[in-house]
Amino acid sequence: MNAEPGVLDARPAEECRYDLVALGEVMLRLDPGDSRIRVARSLRAWEGGGEYNVARGLRKCFGLRTGVVTALVDNEVGRLIEDLIGQGGVDTGLVRWVPYDGLGRTVRNGLNFTERGFGVRGAVGVSDRGHTAASQMRPDDFDWDRLFGVDGVRWLHTGGIFAALGEHTPDVVEAAVTSARRHGTLVSFDLNYRASLWKAFGGQARAVEINRRLVEHVDVLIGNEEDFTAALGFEVAGVDAGLVDLDVGAFATMIDTVIETFPRLSVVATTLRAVRSANRNDWGAVAWSDGRLHRATHRPDLEIFDRVGGGDSFASGLIYGLLQGFSVELAVEYGAAHGALAMTTPGDTSMATLPEVEHLVAGGGARVKR
Repeated sequence: MNAEPGVLDARPAEECRYDLVALGEVMLRLDPGDSRIRVARSLRAWEGGGEYNVARGLRKCFGLRTGVVTALVDNEVGRLIEDLIGQGGVDTGLVRWVPYDGLGRTVRNGLNFTERGFGVRGAVGVSDRGHTAASQMRPDDFDWDRLFGVDGVRWLHTGGIFAALGEHTPDVVEAAVTSARRHGTLVSFDLNYRASLWKAFGGQARAVEINRRLVEHVDVLIGNEEDFTAALGFEVAGVDAGLVDLDVGAFATMIDTVIETFPRLSVVATTLRAVRSANRNDWGAVAWSDGRLHRATHRPDLEIFDRVGGGDSFASGLIYGLLQGFSVELAVEYGAAHGALAMTTPGDTSMATLPEVEHLVAGGGARVKR
């Protein structure tokens, strides 16, 4: 799929029903607002999921046509999640509905309790997603060749969170990405390593084994600076010190090793974050393409309202830029700007607008707009 430096050869939009389809679980996020989970008396409901958040950002902020391949239990909670997805503009026609057993003993919908944190108290996430419909998906649950070959999809996005959910979810990812490749669809994969998900599934060694197998099929690889070690087993000098002291040269050397291992990759991108407090982070990003490393505008001491979903919003901004035919240098700026804006509002998903992203990319600030 390599074309000119920094450019990916996406299928023409007029040939495809979707600009992007995400493959992953969508959970109900329950948010105590300014309080804490353990003392909450009310919880605000949102929808969210690492892969889905990218599709929603591309639809709501960037105006692209997106859908999500997932599974939900057909009960009132599942229908609430469907309604929230629909409000986000993402097509729900690819959802696989699983009958409810009346109790949730065999299958259920995922819940994610999330508190934002403040100052020295970090954000906390408590997932309740055992035996979910999405974790029980199998490769033959969907007609992949119809989706990619008949309906048409320009870009498929999935990642390491979904791959870690169940016994067969790595095989679901592999079936999807191989069909996507067969029909000329670009594939991105966010490593998104979560130790809690892999704990009962073989731990980090298993994560490395599965992620390495899946990345063989990928065009664009995304992660944070720690994911490449935890999820793929590549060492990066300076990561423990955070963004301020990160040896970008060492990071570039690591990316060279990644490319040697996975020569299909056209773009490798990562967010760079140093946590000064729960609501003040240093924020940046880099992207590799065609032997060059492009570093987005560094935003020191960025004020954070809700950090969850910042990396997903980075991914959607980056993908938007690449689908628009922007240079990788410009696409990573869109990603970093969109991620920064997404963390100024509550919930997993972005509330930013394209003009706001473009304003930030152009170097604009936070002056009042009247």
